[in-house]
Amino acid sequence: MQPFNIGDRVLFKKRHPCGGFEWTVDRIGADIGLVCQKCGRRLVMTRADVEKRAKSICSFQS
Repeated sequence: MQPFNIGDRVLFKKRHPCGGFEWTVDRIGADIGLVCQKCGRRLVMTRADVEKRAKSICSFQS
């Protein structure tokens, strides 16, 4: 199981219809809340789906 933190950047394998690959984690739990960095669309996916679709995860360092 991949650890996720709020603020992490997730790059998906497939492109969003707006053309963006990069998403930011904004909610954590059984489901992961994501925000597209190009168009601002909010999306909620299961943790398993996010892990399966993610190409890479960049941790947010404050």
